[in-house]
Amino acid sequence: MTGPQPGSDVRPLRAVGLPGALSANVLNMIGVGPFITIPLALTAMGGPQAMLGWLLGAVLCVCDGLVWAELGSAMPHSGGPYHYLLRAFGPRSLGRLFSFIFLWQTLFIGPLSIASGAVGFADYTTYLAPNLQHWQLAAIAAGVCLLNTALLYRDVRIIQKISVLMTVIVVGAMVWIIVSGAMHFDPRLAFDFPSGAFKPTSSFWAGLGSATLIAVYDYGGYNNVCLIGEEVRTPNRTIPRAVLWSIAIVAVLYFGLNLSILGALPWRTAEHSNAVVADFMRLVHGPWGGALVTVLILVASWGSVLAMLLGYSRVPYAAAADGRFFKAFARLHPRGHFPTLGLLYMGALSAVACLFSLADLIAVLIVVQTMFQFAAQCIAVILLRRGAVASQERFRMPLFPLPALVALAGWIYITATSKPAHIAIGAVMFAAGTAVYLIQARRRSQWPFQPLPLVRA
Repeated sequence: MTGPQPGSDVRPLRAVGLPGALSANVLNMIGVGPFITIPLALTAMGGPQAMLGWLLGAVLCVCDGLVWAELGSAMPHSGGPYHYLLRAFGPRSLGRLFSFIFLWQTLFIGPLSIASGAVGFADYTTYLAPNLQHWQLAAIAAGVCLLNTALLYRDVRIIQKISVLMTVIVVGAMVWIIVSGAMHFDPRLAFDFPSGAFKPTSSFWAGLGSATLIAVYDYGGYNNVCLIGEEVRTPNRTIPRAVLWSIAIVAVLYFGLNLSILGALPWRTAEHSNAVVADFMRLVHGPWGGALVTVLILVASWGSVLAMLLGYSRVPYAAAADGRFFKAFARLHPRGHFPTLGLLYMGALSAVACLFSLADLIAVLIVVQTMFQFAAQCIAVILLRRGAVASQERFRMPLFPLPALVALAGWIYITATSKPAHIAIGAVMFAAGTAVYLIQARRRSQWPFQPLPLVRA
């Protein structure tokens, strides 16, 4: 593993403005997730009190979004968290380990995250073609990943135009669904809570943790702009605005979506639906409504996979450009100025990851990212306030450090209420990544194996 190509003067283009940055986030957030995970949240809590999970998830994501906004504004580089952790915990000490661990988990989690959107895309096609077999659904999901890889193999300025157009379509579809629900809203259905719905038992807290995990997955993506920070214009202002505005926009849309469905479709029916939004729109508008909204949802999920692949493909480039990953990943396309090998790697592995189920992909994604990255970043933003980076004129979160501490508590709660198997996967990945780092560091005489400085008597 070595640094980038010697003498190369090819650099990423700072061509993404606020519309492109905002669309990169919103597209990532409004994928197929909210359209298929509503039944999962209802099952986790046993009724419409699952809305508590969406509320708690929104609060957590706002607090975490403030962490991302401050870090992204201070260090607008490709592969964002790689640089945040390296700088916060020390480029010559723990920061080297934590940044490598982030890279390590991204090599696995990136493809799983991209695949989750593609698998959701394939699952929703069953509304239009209910007789598809499992292998056919896997092939459709893999095909989406490979198609998006081909589409992203070009100048980011072209991708920005596609993203903005897709975002307009997706938000328009969400507004149509919400308005349709408002016109047929029945509060007796929306608030049909079962007996003991809010009794604070152990099963209630476990269910709330699961519902919050699902909500966080659906809100996830507000950090996407931080992964392409080196391609954003005026990043000190654009990144914080894109992060916080995207959370606000999507939170309003999600709450409207949930209330619309729960107010028209009995929750006991909704929790068993494989295409709950399509079933809802068919109930409201007839067969044409279900078919049309399914097409729009497929467009949204395809756009989300595109946005995720765009962001994750930049992480291996960031580490390679810093001399800590294979040199080939630091190469940029001579005309398009985008990282070629990182894009091809993420696209190919995400196609393979489409063999896993959506529920497992979601749970492993959130738990592993929490253990590897999210919690560490909450600490990192506090540490960086003491350094030179925080002293510059950058976005600074209000009520510091309260939002970071709230986010940290939320991530710990989600992990503590997760299945032991998913926690074990995260622990094994952490141990394996640490072992790989230590082997590499020992060979290079780097922390914690660097020679001690000579002390003169």
